[in-house]
Amino acid sequence: MANTYSWDCKTVDCYPTYEDNSDVVYNVHWRLNCTSDKLNAEGTPYSATVYGTQTISTADIKDFIPFKDLTNTTVTGWVESTMGDDEVSKLKSGLDANIESQINPTSVTLQIESENVVEEESSEEETSEE
Repeated sequence: MANTYSWDCKTVDCYPTYEDNSDVVYNVHWRLNCTSDKLNAEGTPYSATVYGTQTISTADIKDFIPFKDLTNTTVTGWVESTMGDDEVSKLKSGLDANIESQINPTSVTLQIESENVVEEESSEEETSEE
């Protein structure tokens, strides 16, 4: 199974001004999407997503990039670098496991289609009193 991953790091929190710079990113709302090359019964690829936020250090801004020049690729690089390789690998492994469990579930939830109702006949005995 080959999975592909894509980052969405386009939503950010910014300081309006920080050290003579405008719109300085300090927090990224990220989403990591994973898509399998295997298709489900409907013919669409299996997929899984994980999301979160990542604080970006503003303590030492060397090469400030104006907000209008930021790209998803640039901000994704910041997120991956701040998280570190181990954390990114854990996220991807979790997504891989999610997709694997969709393809080969260890448990399924089923619903019974109809209920077979057995009706019992009631018999009332007539008694006569004399």
